[in-house]
Amino acid sequence: MNKVIVIGCPGSGKSFFSKELHNKTNLPIYHLDNLYWNEDKTTVSRTLFNERLNKILNEDFWIIDGNYARTMERRIAYCDTVIFLDYETELCLDSVKERMGKKRSDIPWVETEEDAELTQYIKSFDVEQKPKIFELLNKYNNKNIFVFKSREQANIFLSNL
Repeated sequence: MNKVIVIGCPGSGKSFFSKELHNKTNLPIYHLDNLYWNEDKTTVSRTLFNERLNKILNEDFWIIDGNYARTMERRIAYCDTVIFLDYETELCLDSVKERMGKKRSDIPWVETEEDAELTQYIKSFDVEQKPKIFELLNKYNNKNIFVFKSREQANIFLSNL
């Protein structure tokens, strides 16, 4: 396990899992949100984001946390391990509410209010995003693929490393 992507619905705990995985493996960790967003909630150009991502993908070791469907297939092609946190919608919605007002290392600002667009994305994730993810996982079935249905499963995986 040298090049790992951690994917899942917003609120599934991708960043938390990635940090725990980093603590176990010492692999460098990169959050896609930090590559894409500025502190003032504006985004970098597509070109700059791609340059930042390509630089990481060409490194020998990494954990990349985040979905970003536009670049998911490219990240899967480069990685050796995919970890998909496939959790219930309600858990993800509750987790987003719980992190309000807390400083996080995976985004360059503090969320202070509910984002209706994010909430709708989470509610539609199982129908709109999950089938595309499983299609890619089937296409790249030569990778080490772990799909966790609960935080307990993810925690057991981490404790066994």
